[in-house]
Amino acid sequence: MFIDGEWRAARAGGTFKVSNPASGEVIQAVPDGGHEDTLDAIDAASRAFPAWAAKTAFERSEILHKAYTIMVERKEALATTMTTEQGKPLRAARFEVQYAADFLRWFAEEAKRVSGQILPAPRKEQRFMVLRQPVGVVGAVTPWNYPISMLTRKMGPALAAGCTVVLKPAEATPLSAIETFKVFIDAGVPAGVINLVTALDPAPVGKLFVEDRRVRKLTFTGSTAVGRKLAAGAGEHMKRISLELGGHAPFIVFKDADPVHAAKGAAAVKFLNSGQACISPNRMFVHVDALAPFCDELVSRVNRMRAGNGLEDGVAIGPLVNERGIAKVDNQVKDAVSRGAELLCGGHRLMDNGLDRGTFYAPTVLRGVTQEMLIYREETFGPVAAVVPYTDEDDIIAMANDTSYGLASYVYTNNLSTAMRAFEALNFGIVGINDINPTAAAAPFGGVKDSGLGREGGAQGIDEYLDVKLGGFAI
Repeated sequence: MFIDGEWRAARAGGTFKVSNPASGEVIQAVPDGGHEDTLDAIDAASRAFPAWAAKTAFERSEILHKAYTIMVERKEALATTMTTEQGKPLRAARFEVQYAADFLRWFAEEAKRVSGQILPAPRKEQRFMVLRQPVGVVGAVTPWNYPISMLTRKMGPALAAGCTVVLKPAEATPLSAIETFKVFIDAGVPAGVINLVTALDPAPVGKLFVEDRRVRKLTFTGSTAVGRKLAAGAGEHMKRISLELGGHAPFIVFKDADPVHAAKGAAAVKFLNSGQACISPNRMFVHVDALAPFCDELVSRVNRMRAGNGLEDGVAIGPLVNERGIAKVDNQVKDAVSRGAELLCGGHRLMDNGLDRGTFYAPTVLRGVTQEMLIYREETFGPVAAVVPYTDEDDIIAMANDTSYGLASYVYTNNLSTAMRAFEALNFGIVGINDINPTAAAAPFGGVKDSGLGREGGAQGIDEYLDVKLGGFAI
């Protein structure tokens, strides 16, 4: 762990093993932190906060720019670490490292754009001044599916704003976090400003994040169930919180769309990271007139996807994170088939050619999915495309909105009016119009309803780490 400028073991001396999900092999052991280690980290962050907040925006910006440069220089090593412990293909890992670095570059500039206001006052002898100042110590919890970019998407704006950070990475991917911290350290981030607590059990860490009054902001990416608990605790202690939670994205192919073009996009975004992405489309609503060519193209592309160790050339499908992921995906597929869905390809765990040592599931396409099936209601987080045929375009927006989630959504159409109506009517924080990658460091990312609170990235991202202060001057 990294606490108060030093790498150290857990106070209790415990460790836990990190394994490669593609082979089941143990990579190495890392410290198993707990209550005392987290307390040490909060102590360090609290002590470092005044000096870091007092630095000029230009000083903090310069450090973030250095971190960007170092991260890009280390792209290959960082990507290899990520693929080894998380499983995604090396090519995708390289893209993620660049995406992660982009947040550092973006917020290096946003640091210099934190400005205040002079407001008109009702009295001649009165003046109003508004300042935006860092909230304080930030407790951050990041996920395993994007184990580097989710760190920089939180740490970039927090550091740019002048906050200090205690970060708990996902227990499945601590090695990526360790290597990312080395980037910040080598860029010159002072001792105590960033702190890393690795832990197999997140509960003691999260409990302190919620209860320690010195932690003034929580940021979490993960499941809706855990997000609800953190939000309840944050509310009890009146803490700022931002949450990026689950999704259940609709993918709508309108009658006028090019079905083959739409299928190409669907294949690319659905099977990205083996479907283990919160913006992954779960329900593909395809007009019946486009159904046959859409499914033919989708199946053709899926059948060409090779599963295997992400370090091997040509691999497109990596492993799922663990056995629970395999069980959930397989249960949804079996439930759908038992209720009448047509299995066009896949639908089983991969066991040949040494894949039995890992947690691989065949990329799968289901046609004829209906509302009674589990996969229609539950987030899958796996490589399964669920195609839902429809006939009435007047009902399709209501069908897409029929979920408690509201993160990402996708629309394919060649009609500008249809695109604009869908964009305005879909109850999701992100809408991709003929676009399967509606994300960037410069764009606000986040959802509504059960998909979370707040935004990451864009000009809005740094606002999550700033308090607004009003000064009233009588002169």
